[in-house]
Amino acid sequence: MASTQFILVAMLAVVLPSATMATQYMVGDDSGWTANYDYVGWANGKTFYVGDTLVFRYNPGSHNVFKVNQTAFKDCVKPSPNEALTSGNDTVTLAAPGQKWYICGISDHCANKHQKLTITVEDSSPYPAPGPATSPPIAPAPNSAHAFSVSRFVLPMALAAMAALALLAV
Repeated sequence: MASTQFILVAMLAVVLPSATMATQYMVGDDSGWTANYDYVGWANGKTFYVGDTLVFRYNPGSHNVFKVNQTAFKDCVKPSPNEALTSGNDTVTLAAPGQKWYICGISDHCANKHQKLTITVEDSSPYPAPGPATSPPIAPAPNSAHAFSVSRFVLPMALAAMAALALLAV
């Protein structure tokens, strides 16, 4: 029995620290990816981490999304058309830290209608930062209804829990 408990504790010690949270951001919130929107203001105050996702929602054909470099962002230079995201519900996973730039390549949407977004992606910590033990959970701000957290390691945690239950049943 003691060895079963040791195995359970060891499995949880390995799996739980790696369970970090990722956030999904709806670019532009309820407005979506559209022309004449303040994306600087939208990104202000948000901290983006490796593993988070951006969702660009728009009417297909009316807009698109290009991931570009800083120069193309500044000058609104669109890359080759085959690099465009065009589904109207495009999800971009932030895979590396650093500055990221996105533009709309339709007509003059980037240059004259400010349909462009720049963000800074922070390296994610391998362990969630502990919060104060006495502080209550903070309710999300009303405007953050379109940003929610999901676990990146649900499957490993579920498998570890199932293995632990199986070991306890022995």
